[in-house]
Amino acid sequence: MSSLNFVFFNKWVEQNLGIRLDAYKEKQMQRRIGNIMTTFGCSTLEEYAKLLERDKTARNAFVEHLTINVTEFYRNREIFDSFEEVVKKTIIPRQTHPKIWSAACSIGAEPYTLAMILERNHIDGKIIATDIDKVILDKAHEGIYKKSELKNVPSLDLKNYFTQENEDYIVKTNIKKYVTFKQHDLLKDSYEPMCDVIVCRNVTIYFKPDARDKVYHNFSDVLVSGGIIFTGATETINDCEQFGLRKIDSFIYQKI
Repeated sequence: MSSLNFVFFNKWVEQNLGIRLDAYKEKQMQRRIGNIMTTFGCSTLEEYAKLLERDKTARNAFVEHLTINVTEFYRNREIFDSFEEVVKKTIIPRQTHPKIWSAACSIGAEPYTLAMILERNHIDGKIIATDIDKVILDKAHEGIYKKSELKNVPSLDLKNYFTQENEDYIVKTNIKKYVTFKQHDLLKDSYEPMCDVIVCRNVTIYFKPDARDKVYHNFSDVLVSGGIIFTGATETINDCEQFGLRKIDSFIYQKI
C-alpha cells in the first residue's frame, strides 16, 4: 500500500465517511485497512473506495473493523475495583448525582459495568456512552450478550443485573436506565460538558501523539474541578500536569 494511495484514501474517507485516519498511527492503520480490503477482494485503495461508495454493508464492515472494538465487562477487574473506591471517596461526597462519560464505549460492556457500580452503591448518576461506530452502538443499546462476554462479571451481579434467555444474557432495565448511547467521534465532534467522571480506556494508544494530547486537553476542558479520568491498563498520561491533571491512583487522574 503506497503512501501516495494512502493519502488519497485518507482524504476520501474523511470526505465521505467523516473519519480522520491521519490522527491514527500510520503503520497500524494501513495494516488494518489492508487486511479488510483484501477480505473484500480489492487489490487497490481506489478499487476499495469505489466499493465502499456503492456498498453499505462494506462501509459498515469497514467502520467496525477500523474502530478498535476490543472490550469486556470489568476489564482489568482489580483496576475497576480501585476506580470504584476512588469514585466513592472523591466524587460522591461532593456530587451525589454524578455525570459519567464512557467514551469509545464499543459494545456497551464498559458503560453497563459503570451502571452496575452505580446501582450497587445506590448512586443516582447518569452515564453518557459514545462511540464512532453506529452498528456497535445498536448492539450496545440492545444489551444482549453471550456468557463468554460476561466472564469477568461476578455471579451476584449476573443474577441481579441480567436476565437469561436461552444462551443470551440481557441487561435488566434497572441497569439500562442509567445509560444513554450517542454516536460521537473523539477526533472531531464537540465533547460532553460538565463531566464528573470520564472513562476512556485503551483508545488513545492508537492515536498519534498530537491527536492523543488534543483528546486529553479536551477531556480536561469538559471535566469539572475535582473530576476524574479513568484510562486503560495500557495507557499512561505522561506529564499530566500540562492537561491540568494529577495522578491519584493507577490509571486514574484528577482535574486540579
